[in-house]
Amino acid sequence: MTDKDGLPKMLHRPSRRQIIAGMAALGTVAGGRNAFAQAPKRIPIPEGEFVPQPIAIPNFVAGTPGDAEVGVGVAQVITNNLKRSGLFAPIDQAAFIERITNPDNPPTFQSWKQIGAQALVVGRMTRQGDGRLKAEFRLWDVNQQQQLAGQQFQTSPEYWRRIAHIISDQIYERLTSEKGYFDSRVVFVDETGSKERRVKRLALMDQDGANVRYLTKGSDLVLTPRFSPSTQEITYMEFGQGDPRVYLFNVETGQREIVGNFPGMSFSPRFSPDGQRIIMSLQQGGNSNLFVMDLRSKSTTRLTDTPAIDTSPSYSPDGARICFESDRGGKPQIYVMAATGGGAQRISFGEGSYSTPVWSPRGDYIAFTKQGGGQFAIGIMKTDGSGERILTSGFHNEGPTFAPNGRVVMFFREPGGSGGPSLYTVDISGRNELRVPTPGFASDPAWSPLLS
Repeated sequence: MTDKDGLPKMLHRPSRRQIIAGMAALGTVAGGRNAFAQAPKRIPIPEGEFVPQPIAIPNFVAGTPGDAEVGVGVAQVITNNLKRSGLFAPIDQAAFIERITNPDNPPTFQSWKQIGAQALVVGRMTRQGDGRLKAEFRLWDVNQQQQLAGQQFQTSPEYWRRIAHIISDQIYERLTSEKGYFDSRVVFVDETGSKERRVKRLALMDQDGANVRYLTKGSDLVLTPRFSPSTQEITYMEFGQGDPRVYLFNVETGQREIVGNFPGMSFSPRFSPDGQRIIMSLQQGGNSNLFVMDLRSKSTTRLTDTPAIDTSPSYSPDGARICFESDRGGKPQIYVMAATGGGAQRISFGEGSYSTPVWSPRGDYIAFTKQGGGQFAIGIMKTDGSGERILTSGFHNEGPTFAPNGRVVMFFREPGGSGGPSLYTVDISGRNELRVPTPGFASDPAWSPLLS
């Protein structure tokens, strides 16, 4: 389905709350221990050498005829999510000794110990009389022979992937004691065509690269899309005829509105944590300064007033401070100041220049792009500038964005030559760098919060 502009209409997706509203905990089954007694040791979040935890994920059992395919699909999505996190090592199904036919019964633990599994996920997909799909899963600790989690959900059949992401989040949280990030989306700039005539469209996808849909037609240039930390709204810049415009786009409704037309140039609009304001830089002559706009009143407040170029502002999760890029010291560096303006403190002091800072959703790190020695690196530092860590380096890396749980950073990489950019993820420890599948070239990613 498309709207009058030829763009795909946004189909209503059930909220996380709607999916889990009918959620019920699955208690222990006959022969199992108490569901949460003597919980096993959690997976340590890696900072150095790390061995991923072996986990077995059989295909979910078909509760009704015709549900086998979706049972395979759900197991595969969970497998891919956990594997891509770098914390888990899913075991090849060809090695399985036991065949799960009834997930309500305790598994034969020795069969799973024999193939090295430390955790086991079993489940069932059943079509209900009203057409909805019921998903059930249980997470077992193989060594302790203990059920760690068990839930059931119901939703429309077309949202089975969403169920798989929610189950993945629950497994991740139960085994790591940290929130998951799989039930989330990424907005990015899709790029097609030759380098000289590149068409850039705003695109949206699930965090694993599935369900790509295009939000703009590509007739105008789009830049710097950013998700609201609190809602499924995006702010971005568009260059068409005349002055650049800053837009708001509601992902759920497909509605778009202009925040404002700004003479000269505007850069890097980004939401405040409560989603009520947008902070951006506006160019005035040879310099640019930071401004914040209240989205309800449309009133604008100036935050910096220097002859330098201040840009790329990003709020701390509590909304009290902002980090930003400025060349006021001679070359681009990262500064931090109160969200209301005032004195700014420089926090980057390494060799080279620093740009595109973004505050972690957990508040503990600021990610950045660092240029020096002919390389572009993606790194993180603590919010006082200490503990700088380079995560990856190459010909041209740029545009870091954090996963909702703050454990993974996504960025884009240009290979040089006639090629185009691609998206990558890397753990904040610097491990597990992976390419994110996209239909074509892709740049400027921004991660959503967990879907609400």
